Amino acid sequence: MSTSSETYPLDGVTVIDFSRLLPGPWCTQMLGDLGAVVIKVEEPKLGDASRYNPPLYQQSSVYYNSVNGNKKSITLDLRTKAGQCIAHRLMESADVVVESFRPGVSKKLGVDYSTAKALNRGIIYCSFSGFGQSGPWVNVSGHDLAVQSMSGLMTLTAEGNEVPHMPGFQAADYAAATMASIGVLSAVIRHMKTGNGAYLDIAMFDSLFSMSNVILSGAKARTAGGEGYPMMQLWGGNPRYSTYATADNKAVSVALLEAPLWERFCQIAGCEELINPDEMPDARHSTHGDRACDYKKAITDYCAARSQSEVLEELEKHGLPVVPVLSPDEALHSENVAARELVATQKHPVEGDIPVLVNPLFRAGLSKKSRTPAPSLGEDTANVLHALGFTDSEIQALKQDGALG
Repeated sequence: MSTSSETYPLDGVTVIDFSRLLPGPWCTQMLGDLGAVVIKVEEPKLGDASRYNPPLYQQSSVYYNSVNGNKKSITLDLRTKAGQCIAHRLMESADVVVESFRPGVSKKLGVDYSTAKALNRGIIYCSFSGFGQSGPWVNVSGHDLAVQSMSGLMTLTAEGNEVPHMPGFQAADYAAATMASIGVLSAVIRHMKTGNGAYLDIAMFDSLFSMSNVILSGAKARTAGGEGYPMMQLWGGNPRYSTYATADNKAVSVALLEAPLWERFCQIAGCEELINPDEMPDARHSTHGDRACDYKKAITDYCAARSQSEVLEELEKHGLPVVPVLSPDEALHSENVAARELVATQKHPVEGDIPVLVNPLFRAGLSKKSRTPAPSLGEDTANVLHALGFTDSEIQALKQDGALG
């Protein structure tokens, strides 16, 4: 592992990426953004299943391209002895290994942490799973929906006996990817100081649960002997912190949490009778009790009588926190995204010019602003094997034996 000062923090670091789908690939793309060389190891013929996720550009998945930039792709059949031997050569020369097999599968394929550590004492090894490598939920499906369902998160937006809504964001996937990125970076820093490796058991559940301090506040209060009520109202229970429809079938979000902001709105909307001069600071994230229906009606009526642009123009003019609810297309092409340089155009060898989301750390000089395109399946196999010392004849023999697919 290189300890010299390079352009990016992870220059000189090699990552072997056995992961698929979302948490692992997003994490390893982040490591590539930070300068690491990432070698993505894929199953022959099919490769990462996310290659087939809709929508497509012309031929390839938008999603796959969005989490696999800055990588090289090789194909290995890890069910073969020869494929495992190549994987061992890769791990032996690497700094970091990332995998997302079901618990126990990496050992069957000969690429588990024990094997990696025996080959490379200082290896940093990161295992992604839904619920961890141990515990009573170890065999529960590791899908994002399953993790969010079991974290306590989804019930907060359901009313009464209503079935909780489907989540609008893959919170568990990205929580795990973020936690793993932090963990790998921390392990790299420690390795530079001590030479020691690390094993990171990154569970999607653990990662999301550890970020749920607000969601679990009521439960924690009850555990400590309190009532746990009232809860902070961040999920639609506070009429002054919510979304409202406008006359042109669009929507706005309002955050009239503080009493002075609410007073200003009431003056603009002509409903001064709803101003509460005795409002205390603890009402900021409350339901507002008996006043809630009147508050909600006042904001609903105000927005319903105006177009989105009229609501924004009038309330923004008075310094009130109101913003449009944007569609994905509107967000992608918004003036703020352009000003912050958060989308770049990438020249793809098959798809032509495609948009990519930029790592915001580029401003600090810590990450690359542009990425190499996501690789086609196995396009780097020969080059990677040559770098490991395999000859052309040996590579041809491996192909014939089925180790490379």
